Parts: sequence; C-alpha cells; structure tokens
Amino acid sequence: MHKDYGKFCWYELMTTDVPAAERFYASVIGWTTRDSGMEGMNYTLAYVADMQVAGMMGMPEEAEGMPPMWFGYVFTDDIEKTAKEIAANGGKVHRPPQDIPGIGRFAVVADPHGAVFSLFTTDSEGAPLPEMMTPGHVGWNELMAGDLDTDWAFYETTFGWTKDKAVDMSEGGMGIYQTFGASGGLAFGGMMTKPASIPAPPFWGYYFVVNGLDAATARVTEGGGRVLMGPMEVPGGAWIVNCLDPQGAHFSLVSMTR
Repeated sequence: MHKDYGKFCWYELMTTDVPAAERFYASVIGWTTRDSGMEGMNYTLAYVADMQVAGMMGMPEEAEGMPPMWFGYVFTDDIEKTAKEIAANGGKVHRPPQDIPGIGRFAVVADPHGAVFSLFTTDSEGAPLPEMMTPGHVGWNELMAGDLDTDWAFYETTFGWTKDKAVDMSEGGMGIYQTFGASGGLAFGGMMTKPASIPAPPFWGYYFVVNGLDAATARVTEGGGRVLMGPMEVPGGAWIVNCLDPQGAHFSLVSMTR
C-alpha cells in the first residue's frame, strides 16, 4: 500500500474568475501563483516558497450551475477499484477515472449523502505531504456530513480511516465531532452531522494555515470575501474562521495564534 493511501494529497479551486482568485488568496494566505504549462488547459498552480499547494481553474462546461468550490483529492493506489467500491458502498461516481497526461489519474466522486470530493493516483513518489499546521498549506479537512454514523462507515470501509479523538459538542446542540486519520496515523480531519443551521447540502471544507488569524481575517474582508463564522477557539488551542471568497467558494482559515 502506498504511504499516502487514504490521505488528502491535493486541493483545487473551481472558480468563475481565476485571476481574481489568485489575487485574493495571494493576499490572504501569502501564495505565489503561476501557470502550470499544461497543454490545452488553463490551470494555475499556487505555491508556498517552492512547494505546490493547490490548483485553480475556471468552471468547466459540465459544472454549469454549480457554485465555485474547493475540492480535496484523496490518494488511492487503484483508482478504478476505489471508484467501484464508492459506488458499491452507497456513494456516487460523478466523473469516472481519467488521465491527467504525464501526472496521474483522477475521478470526481461523492459520499452517500452527496458530499463531493476527488480521487487521485500516480505512479510517481512525488514530494512528501507537508506536516499538519504548516503555514500556507491545508491544516485540517472537515466533513459536514449528512449523517455522521453512516458516512463514517462509508469512509472507514472505502479508505481504512481510523477514529482519533471524539469531541462531544451536544451541549451546544452540535452532537459528536469525530476526528480521524488514515490506517491509525495522526489525525488530519474531522466530521460531524451537519447542523440544521448551516444552509447547504453536506460538504467537505478545508482549513488553510495562516500566521495570526485576526490579521488574515481582516485581509479576507478587505479583499471582498465574507466571514461566515468566527473567529473561535477550538480544542487544542487553535483558532478558526469560516469564510466565502469573493466568487462564493467556501474556505476556512486556522492559526495557532490570534
């Protein structure tokens, strides 16, 4: 089994205005951006120093009617097998596995309650994944699930995810927040049943690490984004804020300092 099996390995923004998104995230998170040079495709790569963090692309024709959104890619050794298992386990394959010439293969899928994510596989070893809470990178992956118990069973069966700490937030009417890792490794995400107060279908959200949450939050609003919730402190001493970028894509920020 590949060392990164079952882990999030790439993040991608589909947006209605790539140049505006480049400027916004460069300001908020500190990324530099450049064209990928992929033939026949406008695909922007975002970097922290010389390390690739994420990709940005315009909304493809087949995504008509979808809002701008961030996608997380989960690594798998055998993408065809995983896509079949997702369909068999109650999920859905929106885009069957296909080649990214010279890079690998990807697919777009969803869990049983419709939360969309992507799969990725490649034969190359690639760069090691950054440690959690590395500035400029994604520090946490979070599922607002249709139902925690059934969705947990789906991801556990599909990717071998293992439970880490469970935080009981039922006093605030939020239920259990279950953190998880892959194959018994360190936690890299959490999931909970989506509260009725969040007016969206089930979705995956991604927390980008910044140095100093208040200053980064100010850059969000100065750049035309919106703060939906926060800042708030979470277990472990980190601070988070949930936001929309100027084109309407949901994203979050996390920092160990205000």
